[in-house]
Amino acid sequence: MEQKQHVMNDFLNLIHEMSPYLLLGFLIAGLMHAFVPGQLYSRYFSARNVRSVLLAALFGIPLPLCSCGVIPTAMSLRREGASRGATTSFLIATPQTGVDSVIATFSLLGLPFAILRPVAALITALIGGTLVNVFDDAADAPDASTSATCDGVCAPDEQRPHSLAGKMKVALRYGFVDMMADIGRRLVIGLLVAGVITVFVPDDFFARFAEHSLLSMAAVLLLAVPMYVCATGSIPIAVALLLKGLSPGTALVLLMAGPAVNVASMLVVGKVLGRRTLVVYTASIVGGAMLFGLAMDAFLPREWFVPTIAPTPECCRPETPLLQWISTLGLGALLINALLVQPLRKRTAAVSHEAHERVFVVRGMSCNHCRTNVERVLRSLEEVDEATVSLERGEAVVKGAASLETLQKAVSTIGFELLPPS
Repeated sequence: MEQKQHVMNDFLNLIHEMSPYLLLGFLIAGLMHAFVPGQLYSRYFSARNVRSVLLAALFGIPLPLCSCGVIPTAMSLRREGASRGATTSFLIATPQTGVDSVIATFSLLGLPFAILRPVAALITALIGGTLVNVFDDAADAPDASTSATCDGVCAPDEQRPHSLAGKMKVALRYGFVDMMADIGRRLVIGLLVAGVITVFVPDDFFARFAEHSLLSMAAVLLLAVPMYVCATGSIPIAVALLLKGLSPGTALVLLMAGPAVNVASMLVVGKVLGRRTLVVYTASIVGGAMLFGLAMDAFLPREWFVPTIAPTPECCRPETPLLQWISTLGLGALLINALLVQPLRKRTAAVSHEAHERVFVVRGMSCNHCRTNVERVLRSLEEVDEATVSLERGEAVVKGAASLETLQKAVSTIGFELLPPS
């Protein structure tokens, strides 16, 4: 009983430390989404040179997009003229970091880890994008099948609200509703995995691999790829493993490869950018993570990378500040709203749809970025009066006279499939 209470205290302490920084990160993400001009970036990514690769990486590093969310944005950049190298650089850098994950990394792993993480993402993106430009001999014309829109980042400026109040409304909704819906589930999973590791992994388990960094990194890679965690959701897992004896370099491998390499992203990269680009993309992330991890273990003092929530005696633990309690309760309320209340409202609204509205099945959506892109492309059609897309049910409800063929063609141009209900 006492051990269970100790574990629960550590778990709650983890959430207390993380919640204020997470809320700040979500707010910054929303402000970036609402206030950055939609067409500012893609014009700089078309050249096959190091500059375009660098700009694409710098653009992607602060964006709080997970692997599935980054794909429509990257496809849009490609459609609007970005080179394969710049697109690859964006795909490598973006899912590894984000303002929310960097702030959360600082809160739980300290300043050195918070600095190294985006630096490693930048360098691996530069290497991967440059190699694609060097070895890709194919004509570098944008693929017509890629997306012409993306969720807010490259949306046409005329679709954005012009008033300050309108932009703030968009910022708050994106940061605390849409972003929370995308990242929240993976964040909760990450916290639960961290709790399981804390309870079931013996304290000396990873100490056995102290002299075998490559072996422990390979094991983490095998764990990270199918786990499919977001940049923020991977942090509590890394913290739990560090507290069990994992080397800082191996934790960095998890933080880099876990969010960026997964089966879904690899399939899309191979289809849109080609197999050669896929090989460079995967090798850059995995190889870069391993090299950075080994260098980190070999040349940097381990005491720089002690988690900020390392266990302390019960009698010596300070009381939790009021701000942390408020942030934890606020984060919990936002997660409940995004993961339970909003889906329930959408299901209720679907029941009340009028009978003459047509319902279609949409295949291929995996996050709110996908849903927004499908909804936007349907609404852009002249013969569509209104379109509402549900990620949870995988359905699109369409009002208007547009034919099935027109709707299917529009949705297929952004990589999804629309079918009549069976």
